[in-house]
Amino acid sequence: MALPDRTEAGASPRPTVTVLRIIARLNVGGPAIHTALLTARLDDQGFRSLLVTGTPGQHEGDMSYLARQLGVEPRVIPELGRDLSWRDDLVAFGKLVRLMRELRPQIVHTHTAKAGAIGRLAALVAGVPIRVHTFHGHVFRGYFSPLKSQVFLWIERLLGRLTSCVVAISERQRHDFCEVYRVVHPLRCVVIPLGFDLWPFTAEQPLGEMRRDLNCPAGWQLVGIVGRLVPIKNHEMFLAAARRVLDAHPGVGFVIVGDGERRPTLERLARDLGISDHVFFLGWRRDLAAVYADLDVVALTSISEGTPVALIEAMAAGRPVVSTAVGGVPDVVQNEKTGLLVADGDAAGFSQAVLRLLADPALRQRLATEGRDRVVARYGSQRLVGDVRNLYLELLRKRGMRAPEPTAAAGTAA
Repeated sequence: MALPDRTEAGASPRPTVTVLRIIARLNVGGPAIHTALLTARLDDQGFRSLLVTGTPGQHEGDMSYLARQLGVEPRVIPELGRDLSWRDDLVAFGKLVRLMRELRPQIVHTHTAKAGAIGRLAALVAGVPIRVHTFHGHVFRGYFSPLKSQVFLWIERLLGRLTSCVVAISERQRHDFCEVYRVVHPLRCVVIPLGFDLWPFTAEQPLGEMRRDLNCPAGWQLVGIVGRLVPIKNHEMFLAAARRVLDAHPGVGFVIVGDGERRPTLERLARDLGISDHVFFLGWRRDLAAVYADLDVVALTSISEGTPVALIEAMAAGRPVVSTAVGGVPDVVQNEKTGLLVADGDAAGFSQAVLRLLADPALRQRLATEGRDRVVARYGSQRLVGDVRNLYLELLRKRGMRAPEPTAAAGTAA
């Protein structure tokens, strides 16, 4: 298999560096957007990239359409999925080693935990000189039992020794990896925040489309949450807070965007709490800009987060946000300046924060304006591509390897 040669006819070949980018699956979320953007946009910087991925789970939502919209055709290894399986993992490992020996990439860059483990080991066996891994979050808290979490921590410490550079997506995350969990030496860990095409959210959207679809009563205010319906997102807290909000202010609807293994349980919980008439389960939606436009408040109740993509999108869309102060959230949301933060698990405090926003249009507007300015400046795709390109160039320089030459179009990514 050969990567496409993008040299124009008649022109002499440009020095290029081949990057093999690996992610376990392109399920709905920040990592899928991040990897698709990097694969597409770094080609203009003199890199040739191949994106390798597994397949999403049944209820996760598939974002491979976004990769194709960006001109990226992922190479699918079905065994490289979410679930742990010794057989599938060994098959995926073997396929990755063969692919690397065929393509001979100078850089292998892995994303997410499972792809990071299998991909970095395969790169070591295949003799790839530069091995980079991006942590989009971690599984050391909130996902597994204490014993299993400790096993994963030991594995990541070993992998950290085999990695040229570990990328954290926030300063807080870097502190956790280097100081708290000691996964990697600080000199081999850099911070590169995520980046996205935010213009669909900053563009003006027609109002009222989602409200009409929901057929909610006129005058209701809407509070929304966007994300996978999985335990780590703690939608139970969102529904508990909804019950408290409705006790004080009955004219509110609660919109849950996303799908996942917890949906039947959460629908049952809404009924048990007596709020099912005020809760709307929308499933996965591609028109998120239109969804945000009709929300008065955007919420996040996660137990753990890397970089909260839904909050970045909501803030770019000019929506006020309230969230638990976990993981990388405080790196995105400044309490009382660009949003409101509450303690993990504090449903009462969360409901008070939501009620405060619903009752104060001036506060909503101030937080929304400051939030939009902050995320557009910090989380745009052009900044992301530039940061990753500079990292690759530095790693190539340290190895004494030749840098690629950017095309004339380099630097034009929005």
